[in-house]
Amino acid sequence: MAIFKKTDGNELYLYINGNLVYKRWLDTGESKVFDVMAYDKYTLTSIRDLEYDNSISDLLIIKAKIRLKTAEEGGRKTGFISGYRPNHVFEYGKEGEFLQSFIGDIIFEDQSTIEPGETKEVTVRFLLHQPIEKYISPGRKWWIHEGPRLIGEAEVL
Repeated sequence: MAIFKKTDGNELYLYINGNLVYKRWLDTGESKVFDVMAYDKYTLTSIRDLEYDNSISDLLIIKAKIRLKTAEEGGRKTGFISGYRPNHVFEYGKEGEFLQSFIGDIIFEDQSTIEPGETKEVTVRFLLHQPIEKYISPGRKWWIHEGPRLIGEAEVL
């Protein structure tokens, strides 16, 4: 796996295996994710790879209720579309650090976006190449992050 980071003026770019996966504007802190690759100590799989081979057996699919924080609460200024792939955090360490961040996309069908401050029932698809099953039970809550920033909360239905 080849990871390449490049800074061009006010813009930071992150490439994995030659593909642009992340861009951040340094002066505002705004960012755009082009593809969330699940490259961690458990897997070398991208959710996009699983979509193309229609391999449902590699996904844990659950129903959940999510609420996005407003910008005033420290969340996003804008909403996101179905298929968004944030970091899912089920527990934190003593110093507030992530113990493990899980890869999963959020799918919804009845509207084009979910906006800050809004609560919505969604489908979340997690990669099974991660030890996530122990966290999934009805009523279990977790947190949705963009990097270190907490942007929402979720609950397993």
